[in-house]
Amino acid sequence: STMFLVGLSGGIASGKSTVVALLRDLGCAVIDADLIAREVVQPHLKAYQEIVRSFGTQILLENGEINREALGNIIFSQPEKRLLLNSITHPEIQKEMLKQILKYFVLGYRYVILDIPLLFETSRLTKFMKYTVLVYCDPPGQLSRLMKRDEGLSLAQAQARLSSQLPLDQKRQLATHVIDNSGDWESTRRQVLILHTHLEDSLDFLWARLAVGVAVAGLGGLVSLLLWRFIS
Repeated sequence: STMFLVGLSGGIASGKSTVVALLRDLGCAVIDADLIAREVVQPHLKAYQEIVRSFGTQILLENGEINREALGNIIFSQPEKRLLLNSITHPEIQKEMLKQILKYFVLGYRYVILDIPLLFETSRLTKFMKYTVLVYCDPPGQLSRLMKRDEGLSLAQAQARLSSQLPLDQKRQLATHVIDNSGDWESTRRQVLILHTHLEDSLDFLWARLAVGVAVAGLGGLVSLLLWRFIS
């Protein structure tokens, strides 16, 4: 059997969560980088301690957890702070993602979808993906959806959040597959079904298959090698 990785990304309010839900309904293995990002910054973990040291206690809630809104306001307005936060969290997120990839390998999945919001911004990850999928929405529709979803945002704040990511039209040129979510739900569902069929029929090989197989057999040192290869 073979296994490969598929990178899934989109933009703020492009409808990626809708596509992920459809893929999960089809039985696909999906690893959610955003969920992992929340988990690795829980109090007392390494990333949490570094974030508090770098951004100060003013970004904490009363219960000691990180106030994502307060931190978001900082990083969306200050690119250098966003880079700092990424340098703290990305290595921890990637380690946890690799653990989950190994789990799905053992369970015998044909492919694993990595839901990574900043996949194309963090371009070094794309080399590990056999395919990359972009959930696209036309820019005016994306801005409208964002302001409708987050009612407290001003137009300037919404535009700042969109500008913090690569434009969807630019990402579209980088992806191997595009799901256009500008239309209705049924249109998106049909595109997801077509993508799923294509992936299920693919026999492409994941470079790490043999190495992971040996590691699972008991050569634990190769796990460290894989971790280094994935995050370096």
